[in-house]
Amino acid sequence: MLKKVGILANGGDVSGFNAVIRAIVKTAENHGVECYGIIDGYNGLLKKDFEILSTAAEGEAMGILPKGGSIIGSSTNANLFNYKVVNEDGSIEYKDMSDKAIENIKEFGFDCIFTLGGDGTQKSARDFSTKGVRVIGVPKTIDNDVACTEITFGYNTAVSVSMEALDRLHTTGETHHRIMVLEVMGRYAGWIALESAIAGGADIALIPEIPYDINRVAEKINNRRKRGKNFSVVVVAEGAKPKGGDITIIETRDNGTGVDNTKLGGVGQIIAQQLQEITGLEARNTTLGYMQRGGTPTAYDRVLSTKYGSKAMELALEGKFGTLVVIKNGKLDFVSLEDVVGNNKKIGAVSGNTEESNLRKVSMEDDLVKTARNIGINLGD
Repeated sequence: MLKKVGILANGGDVSGFNAVIRAIVKTAENHGVECYGIIDGYNGLLKKDFEILSTAAEGEAMGILPKGGSIIGSSTNANLFNYKVVNEDGSIEYKDMSDKAIENIKEFGFDCIFTLGGDGTQKSARDFSTKGVRVIGVPKTIDNDVACTEITFGYNTAVSVSMEALDRLHTTGETHHRIMVLEVMGRYAGWIALESAIAGGADIALIPEIPYDINRVAEKINNRRKRGKNFSVVVVAEGAKPKGGDITIIETRDNGTGVDNTKLGGVGQIIAQQLQEITGLEARNTTLGYMQRGGTPTAYDRVLSTKYGSKAMELALEGKFGTLVVIKNGKLDFVSLEDVVGNNKKIGAVSGNTEESNLRKVSMEDDLVKTARNIGINLGD
């Protein structure tokens, strides 16, 4: 019998975190299970920072369905298997603190930990699972790149925000006869760029999976001019890269292995400058940035997040630990965390775009790619 469970949100914030938390808590309450929020992601496990969650009057989980962000915080750089520790003399070293976290879990009496997060979060969840912790993951990321599921919560809201930005840029570009570039998130997968380009009527979409030729992009713009269309709208994922080139990195952080230490950004401005030089049209770049992450979730994400949270608690009640809640063939399901990490089996190993990683990227056979090509969206190749 489950008596007490913990919920942690980890990685970059997304709209829908709170909806998942609420659904877990409400489902748990209906079965007499006590819920606690683990504050600031995996950091909270190490610091024993736990807060009771309830949907009763004045409870922390009451009225949070439409609220963006996470009421229990999050962390983007906490890999407890290789954790940054500052010693008394100011020196820094990286230590495996997972056993201390497990000790805290046992001491507090958690029967299950719910991990709300993306690739890195679920990699750590799998690693804790191999050490005997009862874990159930819920797939979160606006990039939509968690393996084994068709969609992650937070993604639909990000696409909707990007689409609205494209609608606004479209009118400015048409008025001033400019090339309008919109840089959106998407480190290693181009789902946001591709879907928002289709929804927002963009002319070009550049994604990480297809290295682009800037001259082919310029050719598309010039062909539009020949047909009397003196403006173009370009969507570019932050992880897009030119043929023979690499992603644009603006900063490399020192958070040790096991987390993604590269901060991307700037490719939109580069593309705008190049297109202006080649075509002679004025080009402007807008980097949407954290606008995609914040704010109230769409109706779709509210429903999806609620389904995910409810199903996660259901799996816990059934004793199906070491799993990730997924959408498979349009229906709620679950898979083993071992399947999610794929070949990335080493405890504490780096997450992200490595040969061992199991990210869900855009396939050239995907319907979105075929649709984009059919309606004339240039993909840079």
